[in-house]
Amino acid sequence: MRLKNIQEINAFLRIVESCVGEVYLSSQHGDKIFLKSRMSRYVAIGALLGEHGDELELFCENREDEAKFIGFFYEHEDLL
Repeated sequence: MRLKNIQEINAFLRIVESCVGEVYLSSQHGDKIFLKSRMSRYVAIGALLGEHGDELELFCENREDEAKFIGFFYEHEDLL
């Protein structure tokens, strides 16, 4: 899922915390920011809020985790 205009950071991170599998953001350059790591989250938040945040894609290893994000983005359609 390609992301843009993330303003509900706290709600987004609560979903990340509830995920069982790995969740990460990937850039166009192949960089991966794993969101389960608290340290990496600071980098991810900066990237999402920065001018190139719309170039990041969200990936989930677990289908149930992916469904959580789909529900979140369904409620916040302006974020996709």
